[in-house]
Amino acid sequence: MNTADTDMAGLNEPDTHSSGFLRLTEIFYSIQGESSRAGRPCIFVRLSRCNLRCTWCDTTYSFKGGDKRTFDDVMEEVEGHGCKLVEITGGEPLLQPTVLPFMKRLCDEGYEVLIETSGSLDISEIDPRVCIIMDLKPPGSGEVQKNRWENIEHLKPTDEVKFVILNREDYEWAVETVRKHELTTRSNVIFSPVHGVQDAHQLANWILEDQLNVRLGLQIHKFLDVE
Repeated sequence: MNTADTDMAGLNEPDTHSSGFLRLTEIFYSIQGESSRAGRPCIFVRLSRCNLRCTWCDTTYSFKGGDKRTFDDVMEEVEGHGCKLVEITGGEPLLQPTVLPFMKRLCDEGYEVLIETSGSLDISEIDPRVCIIMDLKPPGSGEVQKNRWENIEHLKPTDEVKFVILNREDYEWAVETVRKHELTTRSNVIFSPVHGVQDAHQLANWILEDQLNVRLGLQIHKFLDVE
């Protein structure tokens, strides 16, 4: 058993609705910087571990470590922030099967729940009340071969597909993918420039020139003095 498997041991057994464990990197309250909820206060529950190594990743600190926390413990901290919008993120949260009953519990208790996932793992078992924000990885990520294309069939109109764009090649790949799979008829689509690398003005102009029905995502939290 490797180090990652050892760290995740005990998290994969079946759990009841009211109990279970998650391996967490952090929980924090901030401004939602991405997706259609951008600008809203949000509680972020960041789970540990990731199966990908995207070239532009800005949360590599979540790849290792983390604390094993009970559902009740996590819920208590979430409730303490007094906010009803919660995003489950990582790392890759779907590496931990216990995230599924945990998100169900959040929904049952009246929270608006988002999950941000890489698109490399099966999304079909996620509670339908959860808004899935799923990446499709362009070539510039270094992980294009990890896209799980079967996931597209499980997307809902309330879900969102995100492309993180490193350069023109990524943009053209994303446009072709959107058109091939008719993604704008399935879900909301977001094109987000790699912060500090791909010029946002240039990406906006490309979107306008091609008359794409997509949202430009700018990670507004990176322009603010918040988490």
